[in-house]
Amino acid sequence: MTERAGTFGRRLAAAVAARGPLCAGVDPHPELLRAWELPADASGLERFALTATEVLAGQVAVLKPQSAFFECYGSAGIAVLERVVARARDAGALVLLDVKRGDIGSTMAAYAAAYLTDGAPLAADAITVSPFLGFGSLEPALTAARASGRGVFVLARTSNPDGGPVQTAVPPNGSTVAQSIVDSAAERNSGVAPVGDVGVVVGATNAPGELDLTALNGPVLAPGYGAQGAGAADLARLFGGSARNVLPASSRDILRHGPDPTALRAAVRRAQDALASLPA
Repeated sequence: MTERAGTFGRRLAAAVAARGPLCAGVDPHPELLRAWELPADASGLERFALTATEVLAGQVAVLKPQSAFFECYGSAGIAVLERVVARARDAGALVLLDVKRGDIGSTMAAYAAAYLTDGAPLAADAITVSPFLGFGSLEPALTAARASGRGVFVLARTSNPDGGPVQTAVPPNGSTVAQSIVDSAAERNSGVAPVGDVGVVVGATNAPGELDLTALNGPVLAPGYGAQGAGAADLARLFGGSARNVLPASSRDILRHGPDPTALRAAVRRAQDALASLPA
């Protein structure tokens, strides 16, 4: 581990203790580019993404660039994403690259090499992955992450309506698909202190009681905080005693205040202050 000291879980716990649990997204959506009066091209992408990163990465524990909004500009967009990852790390934020990769065999191993190995241009502190080809298909990413001191966040119970029929289905083992994903992540995290390196993604707008997270011993990425309607009280109801390991993710609710850096910083502070009531 030439770039990091300690496991991802240990570094995440330290970052959250220092900066709070907020995970700030960098989502260069075309509508946000227009709102910032920037062109929807590679130059506008660069100004948007680097401005957001320079403001946010010094304030939050975790910065989450959404890879798709960079990929759509081709090689120029990927070059900007590389700079975002590097600048965020220099500012002290952990980088969670939102790529949602999921495949089998050598293809999954190639994704792991791209994002979870030392020296890779897009190596992040953690990535999002999709388990819907079977949790076992993630093994190359899980192995690479552990070997290099990185983490993964596995989609479990997402907030999009189309995910519900799949994720709440009950196969013959008697648990929902989402709960089985959580349980598989918990197995990987068993005995790891202070917290494991395999997180799950659970939408903050879901109904309480669907999942049992008590044995997870890992972080929970909770998209939907802010613009999608979930507040701190909703997080407390949804996650209960597991709220101490939750990373509420907000992007549009913060980014809409740009491009003024002062307004962006103020939006981050408001979001962080609202989260201060969550269990420590």
